[in-house]
Amino acid sequence: MKKQTLAIDTPFQKGDAYGALSMPVYHTLAYEFDNASVMSDAFCGRIEEPDYSRVMNPTVNYLELKIKALTGAERVTAMSSGMAAISGALFSLVEQGKNVVSSRHMFGNTYSLLTKTLPRLGVTPHLCDLTNLEEVEAAVDENTCCIFLEIITNPQLEVADLASLASIAHKHNIPLVADTTVIPFTEFCAHELGVDIEVVSTTKYLSGGATTLGGIVIDYGGHPEFARRLHDEMLFNLGAYMTPHVAYMQNLGLENLKARYEYEVRNTVALVNRLRTLPAIKSVNYVGLPDNPYYELAQRQFGKTAGCMFTIDLESKEACFKFINSLKLIRRATNLFDNRTLAIHPASTIFGPFNDEQRAAMDVLDTTIRISVGMEDVDDLFDDFKQALA
Repeated sequence: MKKQTLAIDTPFQKGDAYGALSMPVYHTLAYEFDNASVMSDAFCGRIEEPDYSRVMNPTVNYLELKIKALTGAERVTAMSSGMAAISGALFSLVEQGKNVVSSRHMFGNTYSLLTKTLPRLGVTPHLCDLTNLEEVEAAVDENTCCIFLEIITNPQLEVADLASLASIAHKHNIPLVADTTVIPFTEFCAHELGVDIEVVSTTKYLSGGATTLGGIVIDYGGHPEFARRLHDEMLFNLGAYMTPHVAYMQNLGLENLKARYEYEVRNTVALVNRLRTLPAIKSVNYVGLPDNPYYELAQRQFGKTAGCMFTIDLESKEACFKFINSLKLIRRATNLFDNRTLAIHPASTIFGPFNDEQRAAMDVLDTTIRISVGMEDVDDLFDDFKQALA
């Protein structure tokens, strides 16, 4: 079946007693077993039966099975947030005395995880330019656990060559781990590009308009110990599993994801082309523009799509604040890929805890505003930009 059909009609694990068309919310904690042997098999992982909702729940498991069917992954694990997915994946790979090769171009909390949290546990970040393959080769050594990146960095909008990075990773027998949140996994196949482990903040596109908080780890089998560590250690010992109500909402969001995404992409393309005509905007950065330096690579990797996030640069930080304060329709809020269009000044918010030198190293500028495009009429969005810039 095609992906859109699978997103709606993936069969339930078991038939529902009442013939429900949508997977019900199993808002329960524990499950009764027929006998002690079955109970033991469930707890020890010899059979796929829920034993305790902190580590397995039928509603959550259905979302995992649906995404597994859509991606062809060996295993999918639903987590409580995107950051839980990232930290769970990395904690399943790293060891004391090892290192992670990554970039300074990434979301602020991910950067903090790599440069503050992991070093306290004896894991060193090797940060380099992931678009420079020679630099990546030099950064990888015998203690490297993985190469980690965002497929389109937030908010720099840098795109690295996934197939080339995968080649380097696999030559050294380490996995390539990619945060693919910016492009839905229904739109391209990360595994075909060499990605071994995919992490996604399902809070974004999947939730269906910022309804719920969640994350997923998609494992394509690139590391022999990864699945065991993620399930037996991260889920059991850290307790960051998705809740059943969140899974129910995100199951519904997945069903209409394609329609929402295609509409938002059309909005984004139309809006960025109009914004380039406004003199007050010094530059518009969107990977889907043909003159963008990453356009051809992004087209090869992700197809005819570049997501619904772009940035604009104004003349100063003061101009950015004045613009944001003057918005009437577009919301002053964080998050990405809501049904509503959102604007934020990354340097003073997401990256506010970092000092000027750190932000400069991450190429986070005071003049940049990040826009996440929603589902409003594009004429109304453009009008709001014009009046706020006036």
